[in-house]
Amino acid sequence: MSRRVERLAGPDDLDAVLAIEEASFNNPTTREWYEGELKRPDVCFIYVMRTAEHPVAGFCAFWLVVDQAHINNLAIRPELRGRGLGSHLLESIVAETRHLGATSLTLEVRRSNVAAQRLYAKAGFYEHSVRKNYYTQPVEDAIILLRKIP
Repeated sequence: MSRRVERLAGPDDLDAVLAIEEASFNNPTTREWYEGELKRPDVCFIYVMRTAEHPVAGFCAFWLVVDQAHINNLAIRPELRGRGLGSHLLESIVAETRHLGATSLTLEVRRSNVAAQRLYAKAGFYEHSVRKNYYTQPVEDAIILLRKIP
């Protein structure tokens, strides 16, 4: 399956990103948040993964502040999961944050999201700390994962 990862330059693919959000998260990020973030291209970076069959097969949104990157959201269309797309997208994001000068990359993941934890562990992330009751719908702790970027 051919795939490429590229920066979302504007709102054209936003509907597809939001559809993946809705299908992936209990408390999806809003259109307004994404539209606001698109106005801050020096801090917020949104990348989409494209395949021949799907113009937006997955996406990742992250912030870059000085030399620290933080993944806000990363998701693959539900019907495409388990095919290595998440790993490919994550590898591409790590490479891009390195290129942008980041020395570390962090994110939060639900304690119950074992599949995501495995994905991140395979990519070199490790548990850094815990945010108690961070998530809502349902209330749940967030595990903060960290990866150093050499």
